[in-house]
Amino acid sequence: MDQSWDNKIKALFNLENKVAVITGGAGALGEGVARGLANFGVKVAVTGRTLTTLEKTVRQVREAGGEAIAIAADMTDEEAVKVVADKVIATWGKVDYLINIAGIAVRHPAEAFDIGDFRKVMDINVTGTFIPCKVFGDVFIKQGFGKIVNTSSVRAFAGHPGGYAAYGTSKGAINLLTKQLATEWAKYNINVNAVAPTIFWTPLTQEVLEDEKLKKIFLDRIPMGRAAMVEDMVGSVVYLCSSAADFITGQIIYIDGGCTAG
Repeated sequence: MDQSWDNKIKALFNLENKVAVITGGAGALGEGVARGLANFGVKVAVTGRTLTTLEKTVRQVREAGGEAIAIAADMTDEEAVKVVADKVIATWGKVDYLINIAGIAVRHPAEAFDIGDFRKVMDINVTGTFIPCKVFGDVFIKQGFGKIVNTSSVRAFAGHPGGYAAYGTSKGAINLLTKQLATEWAKYNINVNAVAPTIFWTPLTQEVLEDEKLKKIFLDRIPMGRAAMVEDMVGSVVYLCSSAADFITGQIIYIDGGCTAG
């Protein structure tokens, strides 16, 4: 194989001057993915409900030498998401990647689950993923390219004790949404995939991991014997955004230490 082939392989992971929109950009996962992509030369726009928390992510990206902006918006509000798209395109002229991370987890026993809480989880996790996909999918169709990475969970793979009737259901919906959009939009050169992590050490999961009984239930199911770390997710997102994954669409990548292997 000649040098040109070697150079082509090296270029598969060149993300310089790409542009990413990251929902849930103020949380631990959103911040980690923003910083990770920025390290590869990606310009990142982080979005979420609260500007002050988003600005913390932006500062960290900029301090490391990256480019970033913050745009406050509710992902369940289609008009607000359209404004995000307009602002990003006005700033950088395009959008290459949409990374949907925004989401919440509310746990109750199914028989006692407050319907208001159930609807809230479904709205934020499912509608709040679909609307950005719809808005940026339209942008990508007009551009002729784009990649979407949604965030699912191992809770969508099988039932699990701990009160996950709403959260697991919402992530199962995201799995099928990912596959549906992948089949509809493949002809437009749009890749749609999802990452499905096991439990992470983040503020969102602190309550669970500080409960020794629940912690044991979770970790006993993970052959590698630990919770996931933010950096475990970053590598998968980078890969799915890269040209190395150009022929991959409609897939759910489990980041779970072997949890779903058995």
